[in-house]
This record gives sequence, C-alpha cells and structure tokens, in this order.
Amino acid sequence: MAESARPDIRLTPDEQAAFLRENRKCALATIDKDGFPHLVAMTFYEKDGAFWMTSYGKAQKVVNIRRNPQVGLMIESGDAYGELRGVMVRGSCELIEGPEAVEAVFAEMARQRNPSEPRPERPAAVTTKRIVLKIVPHKIVTWDHRKLGGRY
Repeated sequence: MAESARPDIRLTPDEQAAFLRENRKCALATIDKDGFPHLVAMTFYEKDGAFWMTSYGKAQKVVNIRRNPQVGLMIESGDAYGELRGVMVRGSCELIEGPEAVEAVFAEMARQRNPSEPRPERPAAVTTKRIVLKIVPHKIVTWDHRKLGGRY
C-alpha cells in the first residue's frame, strides 16, 4: 500500500511553543457525573510542559476533576479550513489549593501577557475562593492546515 501523499501537518516543537505563546484561550473538557463532556473556555499558560489556569473552587469543572482528573484541552486558531491550527492535549489535572498558588498563576499569566505591565493586585477574597489547575499532558496532537498548501 502506498504512503499517503498528504503532507505532515504537525507543528514542530518551535512552532508549537510559538503557537501556545500567541494563543492563551483554550477549551477545557472534563467529564460530568453522567459521563458527558463538560466544555468551558479558559485562559492558560504553558510552562515546563504543564498547562496552568485557575478557577473558582466550587465550579462544575473542578467538581468534575475531583471525581475524574482526566481532562482534555484544545487550543485552536483560524477561520477557513486551510488556516486551522491547533494543539489538543489529553492529560491529568492536579488541583492545587491556596491563595499563594493562585496568586503565582495570576502573576505568571500577567507576566507572559506583558512583562512590562505592573501586576494587578487581587483582593484576598478572590484568591481564597480560587484553585489552580495544573494539567500534565499524557498525549499532545498538533496540526497546521496551512501546511496542506491548498490540498484538502
């Protein structure tokens, strides 16, 4: 059987790193108590191979993660099919509690967005109600349809 003539559309490691720096919004998928996907939009950053974000501790996604820490992320961009790029992550989510951990994630998000921007102060009431989500990937799949060169 002949190999596919379809070009390799995976992002290189450098392309993936640049894509994740440029795109800070993802869809986070958890599994609800009935076994259905629960999808929410989140902001995140990637550092040292993990994906970091915060949520209110009582949010449904956190309830779902406490029950089943297996999650999915999709970070994507593009409008037309030939422009689509993305990163899909399957991984385990560790929940980290404590206002210091939450503030550290907020600070890193702000630093990565704009290193010269002063860090906003958050009231303790905000950080004490929030929790850190640290997603450690088990599998990452990437794509860049621009590499198809119009062949789709």
